[in-house]
Amino acid sequence: MKIVTIKADLHTHTTYSDGAFSPKELLDLAKIKQLSAVGITDHDSVNGIDEAIHHGKKIGIEVIPGVEISTDVEETEVHILGYFIDHKDKELNKVLKFFRDERLERGKRIIKKLNNIGLEITLSDVLEFSESAPICRPHIAKAMLKKGHVKNFIQAFQKYIGDGGPASERKIHVSAQSALKIINDAGGLSFIAHPGKMKESILQNLIHLGVDGIEVVHSSHKKYQQKFYKGIVNQYCLLESGGSDFHGGMRSDETNLGKYYVSASVLDGIKKSLRTKKSNSI
Repeated sequence: MKIVTIKADLHTHTTYSDGAFSPKELLDLAKIKQLSAVGITDHDSVNGIDEAIHHGKKIGIEVIPGVEISTDVEETEVHILGYFIDHKDKELNKVLKFFRDERLERGKRIIKKLNNIGLEITLSDVLEFSESAPICRPHIAKAMLKKGHVKNFIQAFQKYIGDGGPASERKIHVSAQSALKIINDAGGLSFIAHPGKMKESILQNLIHLGVDGIEVVHSSHKKYQQKFYKGIVNQYCLLESGGSDFHGGMRSDETNLGKYYVSASVLDGIKKSLRTKKSNSI
């Protein structure tokens, strides 16, 4: 008898933030990659979750409703993932709308800086790529590429809009403590995204604040890093998660989908913790 391996990618993005695939397209690709469960974790948006859940039921893929929130810790941008949130929660959606509005204002400031250094680009040029999604730097990079200001997508970041660049602008972030509360109030569990990109002091800070888990598996993590964060998870009795952080399109990361995932036991552990949390709150 053939043994079916459950593969869950808990970190993906769609066109509702800075991904290149619609929820339907993403899940169709996930099916080809033999994934059993997919977490939809768009930046500051839950607008693609209903579409994903609906299509996931049709093709036999479990969809985990999620979100990714940017925070500041020790003057460093840190991302927090929320899983199994109530994506219809009114307060959650009010907060996320505020974040999206702030992204629009940030986008306008970046465009103004680009104009000031002689690069002609308009908000309309960027909206052509972001459409109804919150404006992210990749949308601006795509507009710059189309206008001929850069030779490729990566150059836009390296030369102009990346951190420290002449047209860089920091996002308005909430504190990590606020992000954890936002996720908790929406009934979800919070996880530190791609911790391999942060100092250990920041990791310790987030653990102290009460984060529920750590993203152990990530496309940017080496094997030794996965082993290290697995040890941290065990040491502090935290949950683990993992995924590809798939975006598609010009990032050329299609091979990551189906390559970076967690097992059924990891997903079951998250669900068990969620059930315990809900029963304790009754």
